[in-house]
Amino acid sequence: MIYEKYNYKKIEKYVQKYWYKNKTFSVTENTKKKKYYCLAMLPYPSGNLHMGHVRNYTISDVISRCQRMLGKNVLHPIGWDAFGLPAEEAAIKNKLNPKKWTENNIIAMKKQLYKLGYSYDWNREINTSNPEYYKWEQWLFIQLYKKKLVYKKKETVYWCPIDKTVLANEQVIHGTCWRCQTEVQIKKISQWFLKITHYAKELLHDLKMLHQWPNKVVNMQKQWIGETKGIEIKFKIFNDKMTIKIFTTRIDTIMGVTFLSLSPEHPFSKKIAKKKIHIKNFLKEKIEKNVMYNHQKIYDYIGINTEYFAIHPINNNLIPIWITNYVTLEHNIKAIMSIPAHNIHDFSFALKYNINIKNVINISKKIKKESVQLPIIKKGYLHNSGDNLNTLNSDEATKIIKKILFKKKIAKEKIIYKIKDWNISRQRYWGTPIPIAVTKTGKKILIPESDLPVVLPDNDLNAQQEYINILKLNSKWKKININGEIVQRETDTFDTFMESSWYYIRYTNPHIKDKMIDQKAAQYWLPVDQYIGGIEHATMHLLYFRFFHKLLRDLNLVKTNEPVQKLTCQGMVLSNAFYYLDSYKKKHWVNLKNIKITQNKKGKKIFFYQKKKIEVINAGIIKMSKSKNNGIDPNLMIEKYGADTIRLFVMFAAPIENALEWQENGVKGMSRFLNKLWNLVIDKKKYKRNDKNFNYVSLTHQEKNILSKLHETIMKVTYDIYEKNAYNTAIASIIILVKKIEEFKIETEQSKSILFICLLNIVKMMYPFSPHICFFMWEKFLSCSTSKTIDFESWPQYDKTLILKKNIVIVQINGKKKCNILTDVNTPQNIILKKITKISKISLFLKNKKIKKIIYIKSKIFNIVTEK
Repeated sequence: MIYEKYNYKKIEKYVQKYWYKNKTFSVTENTKKKKYYCLAMLPYPSGNLHMGHVRNYTISDVISRCQRMLGKNVLHPIGWDAFGLPAEEAAIKNKLNPKKWTENNIIAMKKQLYKLGYSYDWNREINTSNPEYYKWEQWLFIQLYKKKLVYKKKETVYWCPIDKTVLANEQVIHGTCWRCQTEVQIKKISQWFLKITHYAKELLHDLKMLHQWPNKVVNMQKQWIGETKGIEIKFKIFNDKMTIKIFTTRIDTIMGVTFLSLSPEHPFSKKIAKKKIHIKNFLKEKIEKNVMYNHQKIYDYIGINTEYFAIHPINNNLIPIWITNYVTLEHNIKAIMSIPAHNIHDFSFALKYNINIKNVINISKKIKKESVQLPIIKKGYLHNSGDNLNTLNSDEATKIIKKILFKKKIAKEKIIYKIKDWNISRQRYWGTPIPIAVTKTGKKILIPESDLPVVLPDNDLNAQQEYINILKLNSKWKKININGEIVQRETDTFDTFMESSWYYIRYTNPHIKDKMIDQKAAQYWLPVDQYIGGIEHATMHLLYFRFFHKLLRDLNLVKTNEPVQKLTCQGMVLSNAFYYLDSYKKKHWVNLKNIKITQNKKGKKIFFYQKKKIEVINAGIIKMSKSKNNGIDPNLMIEKYGADTIRLFVMFAAPIENALEWQENGVKGMSRFLNKLWNLVIDKKKYKRNDKNFNYVSLTHQEKNILSKLHETIMKVTYDIYEKNAYNTAIASIIILVKKIEEFKIETEQSKSILFICLLNIVKMMYPFSPHICFFMWEKFLSCSTSKTIDFESWPQYDKTLILKKNIVIVQINGKKKCNILTDVNTPQNIILKKITKISKISLFLKNKKIKKIIYIKSKIFNIVTEK
């Protein structure tokens, strides 16, 4: 190989071959070394990497390499979240088995990951659609079933009409399906649930332990778990033995109750519907189709009077009971006391149905005779509430009302949670079969553990089977014999979030055959030290896998309370998007490569779609997506610039938590920098480090200055990487140092030694970002050892004593201040003068003027006196 020109294609291929052959990044448990477990969220094998993948996995790789250089035993695994709807739909479209489609995609994506030079331990690769993996998920389900943490019941659920499957609450975003953005429907279907609500308190409490998680994620989980403290009150029903329990956080408004609102799901609603046919029909035709669940918009308030009354627990007044569509099931509440004067939903409903509105709270202590604008939501002062409560503020009244109700033993303090049990059933083929069977009498029985895994049948899908769970159609697979009885398998499959809720533990030993988790390996590696993924998973995956970890802990399979110590949520990758409108005003998105950019006479940019020869509209820089046709193919970029350049750009272009704007000019800039570094090393490789001849006292000012800059840079880059996660500023500091090295002139033999030391340390600092070029330069030009590659070199160390102290010096001309400069304490006067005269406004002022003398007060003032 000729070394004069930076040939990234040959270099990257050479280095990747070395890593693959030597299994460089394979690790085992080593108690003599400090462990570090770095993990990026496992990818779905769609067939092609996109720039979002590249950013995510580059971040985890840079962190892994940095930690290895600290001497840590680093686990950096990869695998495939292989089940799911996209594979099934692609299989239907292409008339393939989803298994085959998935396997082909994994092969293609592995090649792309290899090209990017990620330091994965490929020996630990997992595929969640492999029966050897999901066998243990089925085993876990059986254990949870035995502990009564799993149940099946007919429940009102969210249904995606496009994907033809149920969605968990967390998978409904603003009333739409998280995957296809279709507006969801409400259905009643028999489903399997995991009792995540049993862990709500702990999931909320343990958020306090997550000191290194983004505040935004912690707050999103807090809101989703939704702890609310309040009072549960029993209302007796007039002429009926049943009672209605309501929950309220505003007991101070109890004297303003003018009706009770029940959801259609409330037991009393169901009881009345059986008695009164007109109510049954109304519920079915009007309310059940318009129930306002937590993710849906409020279109209209609908209700029906049951013609029954509740008895007010304090004044014994009769209160009408209504069944309404707005009693939220968000907190599993099925009944509320309605106070129209102090709640916006109650107020709107009362206005529509002409129900009494009684104001019992005023903002001011003085009761105003003039009309008050209702509803009054805030706390205030009571009136219209009886002599013992009037004029008290809300907090004072709350204490008295609680005493009254507690004494009657009809109220108690209660904590409720917004989170609901996790719906884990999916009505699709490509997922983990649920290890349950049903007898002819409807009895549910567990599949014997000796029969695990329950493996999916090898079905080839066709267009006629679209959106049908074909497990129901496969009678041969469905019917099995358990203990001499013919039973039918459960035909639903698990939500694919089940697989991604425990994969991080399986990585600790993916080859163990006789149990779910190698506890010794898990104890060594867990918790995950660094997890990287998108914030969009805050209330789905990131909540589910915390829950799973606690389940596994309670089964004595893991020791820790939380799965991850530090979480980093990378920002999105953005790119320019362009479209044109057809005659129906429909947008057609055009890829940037088909756009020609010109300027009109006024200098304004004009964008042309070359194929159709029409002007297009620039939608601005938005998130890369297939639908907007503004994605950038990583394969093309690697071919054009090399993996090291792409890696360097995605780490330099923005802080990792911020959005990254894809700009090819920026990629070109990183390419130029790597070429510059290559040429610098090639040019200076002849200089050899010689510590014996190194004498700091005898160094010139230039030599001391560059040595100071080196150690100052190492110190800053070390702090930026290991303390701040500020990789972009770390790279910027290295770029500045390289520029200084370019300007450095060889003055003595010691200059050569210093230059060589600088190059060694620059290449070490650059290695995590652009590992191929650094590996190659280290091996061929820089290494003083024939046995050690840069992969096992230590992170550079800085020496503070070599960093020259800098001071601000005021620059004056004829005693008048012109600017400030930063100089080292021992910088000679002539060097300071050279630096000053390079400043444009100073050089302009001194033009055609003769310097009479220099007055320099060391490290304070530099005054240039000119002849008049």
